[in-house]
Amino acid sequence: MRLYSIIIPVYNRPDELQELLECLVRQTLKHFEVIIVEDGSKIKADNVVKSFQNKLDIKYFFKENGGQGFARNHGFERASGDYFILLDSDALVEPNYLAVVEQKLNTDYVDLYGGPDTDHPSFTPIQKAISYSMTSVFTTGGIRGKKNNMGGTFHPRSFNMGLSRQVWEKTGGFLTSRMGEDILFSIGALRLGFRSALIPGAFIYHKRRTKFIPFFRQLKFFGRARINIARFYPDELKLVHTFPLLFTLAVCSIPFWFFIFKPFFFLGLIGLGTYISLLFIDALRQTKSVEVAFLGIGAAFVQLFGYGIGFMEEGWKRLFEKKSHRETGATIEYPS
Repeated sequence: MRLYSIIIPVYNRPDELQELLECLVRQTLKHFEVIIVEDGSKIKADNVVKSFQNKLDIKYFFKENGGQGFARNHGFERASGDYFILLDSDALVEPNYLAVVEQKLNTDYVDLYGGPDTDHPSFTPIQKAISYSMTSVFTTGGIRGKKNNMGGTFHPRSFNMGLSRQVWEKTGGFLTSRMGEDILFSIGALRLGFRSALIPGAFIYHKRRTKFIPFFRQLKFFGRARINIARFYPDELKLVHTFPLLFTLAVCSIPFWFFIFKPFFFLGLIGLGTYISLLFIDALRQTKSVEVAFLGIGAAFVQLFGYGIGFMEEGWKRLFEKKSHRETGATIEYPS
């Protein structure tokens, strides 16, 4: 049986880490170690890790803050496993998570995998609404994390990613610390000939943000990251990635059409109303909650506007910088 190394970067989130470690204690498959990399946190998780020393094969490392990509590299270098699993500290997993991964690798081996994310019954209504928005086909959820990936070949995301030791050895780990580091890593691995797949059963409950303003800042960062990915791999920028920007511009232009050409104004209102209705119906169908469905509409607009503005901001910057510029994100603060 292969040994798994579960690598978890942590930054000022000891309480959330404790919940994730409690999930790992309950795993039905026990052949794994846990590597905790504290990325320069001011609120350390060392005491939390100590409380699990007798329950898990767990190791704790502290490094100066440099971002999650380089923190994961720090974990790779210290891991003993044959297969590495990356989880964000704000994740929860079911007891059979590792067993599902093991079954997949034994029956249809892949070098690189990603799993989907969803909400948990204990999440707040806003968390559930954000989870819906981030996985919906009516937002950028249709671009990421699906079997038929609209954004191109499936690129696992580091909040829930697995990779073989060989992938790490040949890629050298994450090229950047932030700004699309996980997609850049996946692209590099795939171009070396490694095979990736989505494992639907290897899902996590992803807490994400608990308020819309931090969610907006995060999605703005994601929009900027898509442009940064194009700095390294220009051919990976697809037309579908411009959808949030086009949506943002279209919605913001509706009031102006009243003074320019009223038929377009009313057409825009009809289109916007139709989109909002579809969002509400779909969110209600999935969440079975009227409150979450209404909040889901807000979350979708926050997501698309945030991503679109970040995409435009970084794209404008890209037009005037040297074409050889590559942003590692090591000096850019990730929005908390």
